[in-house]
Amino acid sequence: MTEVLQVRHLRAHLGSPRGIVKAVDDVSFDLAPGEALGLVGESGSGKSVMSRAIMGLMPRRSATTGSVVFQGTELLGMSKKALRDLWGTKIAMVFQDPGRSLNPVVRVERQLTEGMRRHLGVGRSEARTRAVKLLAEVGVSDPERRLRHYPHEMSGGMQQRVMIAVALSGEPELLIADEPTTALDVTIQRQILDLLRRVQRDRHMSMILVSHDLSVVAGRTDRTAVMYAGRLAEVGPTRQVFARPRHRYTHALLGATPAIDHERHARFPLIPGALPDPVRAPEGCRFAARCDFATASCTDPGPAMEPVGIDHHVACSNPMEGEIGGR
Repeated sequence: MTEVLQVRHLRAHLGSPRGIVKAVDDVSFDLAPGEALGLVGESGSGKSVMSRAIMGLMPRRSATTGSVVFQGTELLGMSKKALRDLWGTKIAMVFQDPGRSLNPVVRVERQLTEGMRRHLGVGRSEARTRAVKLLAEVGVSDPERRLRHYPHEMSGGMQQRVMIAVALSGEPELLIADEPTTALDVTIQRQILDLLRRVQRDRHMSMILVSHDLSVVAGRTDRTAVMYAGRLAEVGPTRQVFARPRHRYTHALLGATPAIDHERHARFPLIPGALPDPVRAPEGCRFAARCDFATASCTDPGPAMEPVGIDHHVACSNPMEGEIGGR
């Protein structure tokens, strides 16, 4: 099946007083129609920057190179005007904080219907009818009344539902959800994540779900990509990555994840050290300094992304062999 998104050798570098920050450094992956991809990694690994690079939302002091092909069209180098024609109707994004994404002085109805009228060419009455249906679809109670509300009159969970409805209003074919539950409590988090998965399946829409929390993507994505210090460490079917992780970082990350059967008062097997300096990124595998199994081949020349199974790739010189689970 033809991929809806093809990312090849993507690099997104940011200017800073200390030098060039290599936030995303040579990342390649594909996304199929109707597929949900989980993008996970520690905070600072480059996940959000990569999402914005795909969307074309990078700040001024930045440079993006490589290739991002969406449905056969190259997005890198495209003018802002051309990108605006894609935003909403083809690609949409749900951001971390709905309180900042929604306009605080504009009613929900206008924020939902403006995009429909512009991109879909529908009239005011039809746009309003669609808005009511969208709010009901994302689980907003009494949608007719909610249309008259301002964002500050709703809870954080309700704001996020409205933000998802806004993202879906243009009927996009790719939805990028960047840490969509960061500011929400645990109960609301699960509701929002289940909602995203249900809507993605019902609409047969492609989705990239970005999170630092492994439990967020488990059971809600078809494939998982593990990112570390600006590069992909492992990409494969979600169940396979969780049940049989092959990269040492993925294995360590799963081992450090709290579990309900963890022995009381026992110490967690934390990953020693910290992410490398993004301005002075080391050669080869960037996890080598924190890995107990690193050898000279890890840094010179460093591992390339290699297949280790069906649709399962890993960039590790000493991958896990036959060891089950993340503990």
